[in-house]
Amino acid sequence: MTTPFAPAGAGSSFGAAPRLDVGVVSAGRVGSVVGAALDRAGHRVTAVSGSSPESLRRAAELLPEAVIRTPEEVAADAQLLLLAVPDTALPELAERLPFRRGQIVLHTSGSHGAEVLRPAIDAGALAAAAHPAMTFLGTRADLDRLDGLPWAVTAFDEAALIAEALVSETGGHAEHVAEAQRTRYHAALAHASNHLATLVNDARGLLADAGISDAPHYLRQLTFAALDNALALGDDALTGPVVRGDAATVAAHLDAVGSDLRPVYAALAERTADRARAAGRLEERSARAVKDTLDGARTGEARR
Repeated sequence: MTTPFAPAGAGSSFGAAPRLDVGVVSAGRVGSVVGAALDRAGHRVTAVSGSSPESLRRAAELLPEAVIRTPEEVAADAQLLLLAVPDTALPELAERLPFRRGQIVLHTSGSHGAEVLRPAIDAGALAAAAHPAMTFLGTRADLDRLDGLPWAVTAFDEAALIAEALVSETGGHAEHVAEAQRTRYHAALAHASNHLATLVNDARGLLADAGISDAPHYLRQLTFAALDNALALGDDALTGPVVRGDAATVAAHLDAVGSDLRPVYAALAERTADRARAAGRLEERSARAVKDTLDGARTGEARR
């Protein structure tokens, strides 16, 4: 099978890669930015799909030389086809697009591996999953954030090397994730990013209720330091009343946060206690006092 990439000598994945005609389905936040990154790397985005006003605006800003076409038309002509659609839309899309032999097909879904592109593989295309570990705004500011970014690549045989080379061209580096581990991988990222945003926004609301006029400013240094410490130190970065075994303060917090946040606070406090105890940061007796307080809050909530 011939491919647009020619293998280089030992110690290098590929020699000089040719300029490829790229098609993007669709011009969402991810597709428009990754398409622009490939364009910046020397490839040429010739066509993109999109119908919403937001997609058309992003395409005009980030992919100005690309023409707007249907997904089927984009796929028919692209040498490199980028599928940047929601996870749930990808299987159906993969079933109906006109793939061909020698075509390179990448999707950016976090939860799917390469197997979802089986129709492309069966048609002779080189298919891979390549998920960038970043949240996107869909603006030019995202392009600079791609430098040094890890991408989760899942592919078979030669397609893995091609995906690795393309990721490198955008400024990122590939981390290979097994097909069977894609859902676990994606859950980790969603837990870290989506739930972090929810926690911070809940904290903003509590601070506003407490009379803090600029909650984002108040939280910025605290949350940035907590994140940096957790990434550097793991469970040694845990602080606060749970790790100190201060059950009385935990009980006061549960009363103060209100009924909407109480179950969330209790669940996270229990998980914090479990991690602190396993890491040797919290004695069994203190852990039990915290757990009893949390159990009491749940019982009281159920009675109400």
